[in-house]
Amino acid sequence: MASIIEELISTLETECVLYKELIPLAEQKSVVIIENNLDGLAKITENEQELLDKLTSLENKRERCVYSIKDVLGRLNETMNLDRIIGFLDKQPVEQGKLKTVHEELKLVTGRLKDINMQNKSLIEESLELIEFSMNFIQSTRMSPGGNNYNKNASFMDASVSRTGMFDAKQ
Repeated sequence: MASIIEELISTLETECVLYKELIPLAEQKSVVIIENNLDGLAKITENEQELLDKLTSLENKRERCVYSIKDVLGRLNETMNLDRIIGFLDKQPVEQGKLKTVHEELKLVTGRLKDINMQNKSLIEESLELIEFSMNFIQSTRMSPGGNNYNKNASFMDASVSRTGMFDAKQ
């Protein structure tokens, strides 16, 4: 079981490194969202996706390790998490300490990443609200009569005001 635990620890350490690489990208994303830099946002998203692909692979490896640990312990029908595994390692204090350390570090790193992502979500929502407001404003000004041209009967409006949509469907 020691080799499975070492593999789990190694996998979690690698995951932690990749999550740490995501933090500066998420922070840069905040800046490009504020600057409305769509090209920068696309590049950051592409870099994030590469890291997320690697993390998905590592997560699958972590799940296989946990399954193997459950099998060795004869607890296949039980839910197993890192806290429970750490609890089972009382007789292996070195591995227990390493696993506990990497688990705590992962919680800190993912917590920081979650906070940044929540901030980015708020920025995007605010940006979308501003865009929606602007679109509604533009649409309302386009739909209002263009001039106050009345004849002596006060019933004539300028008929040259276009009522078509503001986007060209051919684009």
